[in-house]
Amino acid sequence: MRYALLGDTGLFVSRLSLGALTFGAQDGDGLYQMIGNLDQPTVNRLVGHALERGVNLIDTANVYADGRSEVAVGQALKDLGVRRSDVIVATKFFSRTGPGPNDIGASRAHIMASVEASLKRLGTDHVDLYQMHGQDPITPEEETLRALDDLVAQGKVRYVGCSNWQAWKLMKALALSDRRGLTRFQSLQAYYSIAGRDLEREIAPLLQDQRVGLMVWGALAWGLLSGKYRRDGEGGGAGEGRRAQLDYPPVDRERAWACVDAMREIGDAHGVSVARVAIAWLLSRPCVSTIVIGARNLDQLDDNLAALELELGPEELARLDAVSALPPEYPGWAVELMNKTRLPQPGQGPGGLGDRLRQSAAENG
Repeated sequence: MRYALLGDTGLFVSRLSLGALTFGAQDGDGLYQMIGNLDQPTVNRLVGHALERGVNLIDTANVYADGRSEVAVGQALKDLGVRRSDVIVATKFFSRTGPGPNDIGASRAHIMASVEASLKRLGTDHVDLYQMHGQDPITPEEETLRALDDLVAQGKVRYVGCSNWQAWKLMKALALSDRRGLTRFQSLQAYYSIAGRDLEREIAPLLQDQRVGLMVWGALAWGLLSGKYRRDGEGGGAGEGRRAQLDYPPVDRERAWACVDAMREIGDAHGVSVARVAIAWLLSRPCVSTIVIGARNLDQLDDNLAALELELGPEELARLDAVSALPPEYPGWAVELMNKTRLPQPGQGPGGLGDRLRQSAAENG
């Protein structure tokens, strides 16, 4: 296993982490039952195997399977006799947890109620990473940040993060935290895949500039990039599994199929799965701290973890970058165009500054 610092902290997280979205669903849980309804013995096997392979972060949320995912994570750690200090437990709040008007959002009232409920379900006295699962257009940002800062001061939360945020909203929160001396968001959990590179336009440059870690969800675009689907429909096309019931996250299908075709050829050359290539490509991206992987069985988990051992060559990475490239978008293309004569030529400046500046402009364009 390899490790990376999470954001601007001294906390090392495994480059691949275990997602608990598939844990604990029961009949009648709708979407979560479709995603995965792993029982406790299966959860224990997956968690135990992941920890043995060096994974040290488990990510869940209070809304997954109506809270039963958190219960399953806590029970697994207890059943396996895992020392609390040996695992980073991350969970989320924001989504609706009851019928009342205050049973959703990022108000102080909902945050305080949510963390107590999560701690009870997880069977622990603290959460290592407490993440705001979505954006709240109603609650003042300072109310949310002060509540989270209080939880850190109380020792119930170690670090705070957010998920599915826009770049401007995250930058506003970071600036407010800095101005008021409040606990800063140290991570963003966001969708990122070779078929969905949208965050490279604004979010990725922000994360690197502000030293905020990126936790990736959806690395395989909910199975579309797993390799079991083909453009011609052979193997079920995208008409089976999760994608048959929920076409999520949205992707440009033509670009996605082009990515799958290229990854299949590269995978065949290495004797590995398409999924492994997709994850290895993400691991090569400079802003990624950890990739949250979900699995229904040990074979899937092992295949995903093996992506750490796959070293893609420069030509292979260049091919994947090209086939998955985003179309130009304003103002990125204007910034690049207007700075072509300003950026130093290759090799100019200390340490190849020109090369780095051109690369940054290309990535942001």
